[in-house]
Amino acid sequence: MKVNTYLHFNGNCEEAMNYYADVLGGDITMMMPFKDAPEDICKQFPESVHELIMHATLEIGDRAIMASDFVSGKESFNKGNNFAVSINTDDEDEAVAIFNGLSEEGTVLMPLEPAFWGGKFGMLNDKFGVNWMLTLNDNSHA
Repeated sequence: MKVNTYLHFNGNCEEAMNYYADVLGGDITMMMPFKDAPEDICKQFPESVHELIMHATLEIGDRAIMASDFVSGKESFNKGNNFAVSINTDDEDEAVAIFNGLSEEGTVLMPLEPAFWGGKFGMLNDKFGVNWMLTLNDNSHA
């Protein structure tokens, strides 16, 4: 299992990640705007967000900072509380147990379901108000 920090930005994710790469000396290995998502995913979002960042990864040594621009119809962007703990695992039983455990008495924002990039993905806010993102890695190509 791998645990990383996931940051959300209010329309300036690309600028922030480039800044962090410069300051921390890391490499941006992914910078995907919403417009580059598969068409069926992209059309779920208003055209006004298509240039915003859907996902970015900054690798620093053996760790990563991941980020995106905040787009949600369920909640508002809150500066200072714009982060999540991201867990990646290769074990489906572990993924389901963690997701179910953390969502108990919390709020599921996105169920743990198949993701267009492979594997499964889900998001939740636990009973303590902490945001979590869980990824079950797709090992079918390994």
